[in-house]
Amino acid sequence: MELSAAEWRKSSHSGSDGGSCVEVATNVPGLVALRDSKIPNGPTITVRPEHWRGFLRMLAHRR
Repeated sequence: MELSAAEWRKSSHSGSDGGSCVEVATNVPGLVALRDSKIPNGPTITVRPEHWRGFLRMLAHRR
């Protein structure tokens, strides 16, 4: 899967210490991509946008 144009971002809740963070790219047509910020050239996980929104809704209800 080609993700070279992906615009990766970290959560605003991530610390500035460079620790364990998940980065998300939502500008890939038809997909949401996730990766470990410590390994930017490592593996990625991709999901459909509706599944990502469902995951975020589930997290919001757990707060």
